[in-house]
Amino acid sequence: MGPQLLEAINQIAKEKEIDKNIIIDALEQALISAYRRNFGKESEAVKVEFDQQTGDIRVFALKEVVERLTQPEEQLSLEEAHEIDPTYELGDFHKVEVTPGDFGRVAAQTAKQIVTQKMREAERERIYNHFSDREDEIMTGIVERQDARNLYVNLEGIEAVLTTHEQMPNERFGIRDRIKVYVTKVDPMVKGSGASILVSRTHPGLLKRLFEIEVPEIASGEVEVKSVAREAGDRSKIAVAADDIDPVGACVGQKGARVQRIVNDLNGEKIDIVRYSDDPKEYVANALSPAQVVAVYVNEPAKATIVVVPDFQLSLAIGKRGQNARLAAKLTGWKIDIKSESEAEGMDLEDVFATEESTVVEEAVHVEGEE
Repeated sequence: MGPQLLEAINQIAKEKEIDKNIIIDALEQALISAYRRNFGKESEAVKVEFDQQTGDIRVFALKEVVERLTQPEEQLSLEEAHEIDPTYELGDFHKVEVTPGDFGRVAAQTAKQIVTQKMREAERERIYNHFSDREDEIMTGIVERQDARNLYVNLEGIEAVLTTHEQMPNERFGIRDRIKVYVTKVDPMVKGSGASILVSRTHPGLLKRLFEIEVPEIASGEVEVKSVAREAGDRSKIAVAADDIDPVGACVGQKGARVQRIVNDLNGEKIDIVRYSDDPKEYVANALSPAQVVAVYVNEPAKATIVVVPDFQLSLAIGKRGQNARLAAKLTGWKIDIKSESEAEGMDLEDVFATEESTVVEEAVHVEGEE
């Protein structure tokens, strides 16, 4: 087994970029346990040596040099030790070879396990080192295979997992299709094989990164992305701010070219680009775009608002199944209650917030007349 094992260790060390001494040290420690389990005692002091020239494996019992013997099987008197080697001192260990005749079978099995383990560890480390700084970034890959639940995407030679929950409901990909994904997690501690790379098509970070790619003003810092809210595959809102330029115009691009490229990347997902404001009234009004807003009443402690819109804009402000109001609430972080002008007539809305019975909720509560 010696030459073959030595060749296997050298080959794996080279291919997987592992220090072969790490493999050999692990092998020697595993063989000590294997020897104790199969041939010796659990407490027995033994040493396994792997000859890196021939690949031979030898087992030695270690006998401690002592002044007076109390455990003859594990000790050697100083007088006996000096008969073997005059340089021995108290506390030294004398090696006695105890390699069993059929230890080769145990060694071969143990060596296979250790080599396999080190290969897996090296693969995990390689993947993690390559991808650890790619979390929260966009990567382009190729769909390699799929099963009933997941898509498996080849990212620079490494397989990433796109689970059902991270797939957009309006998208279908086939084998060999190119796909842009957002790296959500790189986990080096996955049992059984290499590290796990988890990716997403639904994460809000995907939309933010796409804007950073398409809008140079965001990449340079002239325009800042303040918040993102997504209902992936259907509609999303992104809030942007800038000091010296029009942030919305920069994101839209000439004739809408920039935002259209992002829409295409997201398979037609509608995108509302909203101007951010430190004034919650203005910010909430902007977030309800494309609806027009007549007035916004704010309750700072409750971080809640009541928004009044024209009667004919009520369904637009709320959106289909409450989507527009829901996204606006997620984007701004403010609770939003939408009322039409006719509903608001006769109500002292400023007094509404002064009562404990205020019924403002995070999502729009008035859903009649939805689109």
